[in-house]
Amino acid sequence: MNTPGAFLGCALLPALLAAAAAAPLPAPSTITTITAVTVYADRAVVTRTAALDLAAAGPAEVTFEKLPAALVDQSLTVAGHGAAQVAILDVTARAAYVDFTPNERVKVIEDELRGLAKQFRMLSDRGATLNEEHDFVKRMLTASTGQIIYPLGAAPERGGGTPARPTLDEWQKLYTYSEETLGKIAAEMQSLDQQREDLTAKKSALEHQLNELRGAGGRSFKTVTVRLNTVTTGTLELALSYAVPGASWTPSYDARVNSTEKTIALAYSGVVRQNTGEDWKDVALTLSTAHPSLGGAAPALTPWALDVFVPRPVPVASEAVKLAAFEASAARRPNNFGAGNTMNMRAFSSNAPLDAEARAEKQDAGFAAATIDSAATSASFKVTAPASVPSDNSPQKVPVTTAALAANPEYLTTPKLQPAAFLTAKVVNSSEFPLLAGAMSVFLDGTFVATSALRTVMPGEKFDLALGADEGIAVKHKRVTRFTEDTGLTNSGKRVTYEYLLTIQNNKKTAARVIVADTLPVSRNEKIVVKQLAPDAKDVKPTPEGALKWTLDLKPAEKRELTLKFSVDYPNDVQVTGLEP
Repeated sequence: MNTPGAFLGCALLPALLAAAAAAPLPAPSTITTITAVTVYADRAVVTRTAALDLAAAGPAEVTFEKLPAALVDQSLTVAGHGAAQVAILDVTARAAYVDFTPNERVKVIEDELRGLAKQFRMLSDRGATLNEEHDFVKRMLTASTGQIIYPLGAAPERGGGTPARPTLDEWQKLYTYSEETLGKIAAEMQSLDQQREDLTAKKSALEHQLNELRGAGGRSFKTVTVRLNTVTTGTLELALSYAVPGASWTPSYDARVNSTEKTIALAYSGVVRQNTGEDWKDVALTLSTAHPSLGGAAPALTPWALDVFVPRPVPVASEAVKLAAFEASAARRPNNFGAGNTMNMRAFSSNAPLDAEARAEKQDAGFAAATIDSAATSASFKVTAPASVPSDNSPQKVPVTTAALAANPEYLTTPKLQPAAFLTAKVVNSSEFPLLAGAMSVFLDGTFVATSALRTVMPGEKFDLALGADEGIAVKHKRVTRFTEDTGLTNSGKRVTYEYLLTIQNNKKTAARVIVADTLPVSRNEKIVVKQLAPDAKDVKPTPEGALKWTLDLKPAEKRELTLKFSVDYPNDVQVTGLEP
């Protein structure tokens, strides 16, 4: 017995197809919204949903308009569920051309640019007024200190009186007034210059975003049409999913180290960027570790053949041959924008569940962590709260999870190369999330100390976390002596002896383990003999590459001095490279 939302039986499908072909009903464009997005390393799968009220039985069409022109046709999938009993017949995609891509973000930026233009005009008008005030004060000073101008008919040769000159008190008031006025004008002019610089920077950034948005949209869209056959009327939620390039995400980490408690709070985030031509507003966002671009199978090996090279003359093609080759190449090019091009699709019944992107559950927004779905070859992180990512390639940071890791800290130092001790923690990924390789910011006791990187670590795997330099461990490296002497019965050889002093001091309030590394020179010729004098090789044995390591457990305020001493013997007629001067 069929119920609303039940799958349309296979026996009815031929009859429904015939009815649909006999009486197709044109359908108006449907208002759709982006409800879910799954972001991969090099693309995204977008899910648009349309809420329908199917009031009449029979065939109907639902159109999804103004979709990105770069939409991958082969990725189209449709799903639906609701009270109506419906069969999804087919899906088609067509290219649609318009004069300009209407984008809400573009309109916002254009409005902001118009506002900046008004501010520029206001600054320009105010600058002109200040220039006039400046010129007026200058003219007033010139008139007061320049040649006396007699009123008409009052010149001495005509018997007129002489105008009075300003008194000393009036001179002082005039200069005080002019100095204050010109100072205020100069200060405001400087303020106007700074405001112009700020507006110019904002204008440049907005124009860059606008160019990216217009370039992403182009002049073409795609329209996808879904044909339905309605058996029982009612409501239906129809979801269309499609893949688009121009989107990506990368891992990002904040490691906050508490040196007293020896713990690390690791915040795992995803940095999402997209320039697909569509803004994602309040969508259910999922970050996937899958790599669709790698394909589904390993590449097949081909025979590795070796042969004798035989040069051959390069034939010169005639113009007729070139023209024929060009026409053949043009004929083989695929036409992806032909009208009526029918896509490969997966048709689902009306009660079939939505794809993972359409089923993203919205958890309590109070949790700053994503949920994880682990598959055989990848993992998906479903971000808890709805996310918004504009189509302008700006980075948007969304939380994935936080992990409290117990740390076993130790310090590594190579005084010969850099007099600093670097904190390293040996930890275990105790979370259920795989930690992908990415950049990491390190905070030590609340203070930002370094940028580092994290390699890919699976759940349960041990790894070393590089946490940056710690000034609480003081390190010094000093050469004490370099002594050269003759050797052999006839002074036929030379011996050069080096001695270095390595000083390590723990200035922290807690004990610290410090691993100190240095090197002995390694001889690549039997005539050159290197001998380790200190430390004793029984206590610190070098590796075949000459590396030496000391492990020091230092108490608070404890200081250790390590001596590295060795000699190099070689004949006089041998010139040795690599010796320190």
